[in-house]
Amino acid sequence: MERGTSTRRDGWRSGLREAVAEARRRISLHDGQVCRIESMDFDVLQRVLEAFERLGVRYAIFGAVALNFHGLSRFTEDLHLFIAPEEENIERLRAALRSVFDDVEIDRITADDLLGDYPAVQYIPPAGGFHIDLLTRLGEAFAFGDLEVERLPFGDITVSVVSPKTLYRMKRNTVRLKDRADAELLKQRFRIEEE
Repeated sequence: MERGTSTRRDGWRSGLREAVAEARRRISLHDGQVCRIESMDFDVLQRVLEAFERLGVRYAIFGAVALNFHGLSRFTEDLHLFIAPEEENIERLRAALRSVFDDVEIDRITADDLLGDYPAVQYIPPAGGFHIDLLTRLGEAFAFGDLEVERLPFGDITVSVVSPKTLYRMKRNTVRLKDRADAELLKQRFRIEEE
């Protein structure tokens, strides 16, 4: 584990389908079964989010996975999550992760870290197919309470995703060209006006 500092409902389905279709063109097969998608492992993603919902974790998806939920296809190998900065919520987060992954490293995700000076933790599951970035705030720019969040369907569950406008605000002024390109796509698709 490393510590770091750093109609819409149908739209996300379309984006997710496009991402999965592209990923399937890049898959490995074993006895005719899909073994691994080279980008996000959507089965693991769904199990993680189901566990969060079942155990009442207060979270918000942002980053490339959020783009997919909003219908903008983007490959990724990580899940970015804002977590409500409460000790009880962080305990529910650990319990949810334990229900998906058999990994003692989960116990190293602590409220002290997520509520401290550098409120970000990167969790890499044992299989290593992707990683989860957990944040309670992003510098002085964004905190969990600042986020505009939408509840969107994902399979049989409904999940919490930052709104396109919030995602745009998060990406528009970063130094990464990829983020600025994402911001421009969000601005065009959702007709977001500058504040």
